[in-house]
Amino acid sequence: MELNPPPETLITEIIAVNHAWKQVSEQLLDHNAGLALSLRDLKSNLQLRLLRNYPQTVYLVLDEETESEEPLYSVRLREPINGHWNAAHLPVRVAEEMLTEQELTQLIQRKNSEEF
Repeated sequence: MELNPPPETLITEIIAVNHAWKQVSEQLLDHNAGLALSLRDLKSNLQLRLLRNYPQTVYLVLDEETESEEPLYSVRLREPINGHWNAAHLPVRVAEEMLTEQELTQLIQRKNSEEF
């Protein structure tokens, strides 16, 4: 495992872990099973790593369309990487707990904003 993997690697890992988490939590176990929680936390940690290490590559947009128990940010890519335009959803709660105010300000893309 690289200490500072390229964004392509992180995105591939985020997508793989996200799929595994959904499979475990929705089909095999419940949402609060240990494995499901570990996969969820791993996905969030990988997303935070991507956001912190590559702020010029990714940004956050509040997703107002996806139904969820809590508000979500869509982790979006400025350019497609390996055919992907996003790196899954990150709960707003996690972003606010783990990112600084300065990081959030830098990463949040307002709806209809032209600036990156």
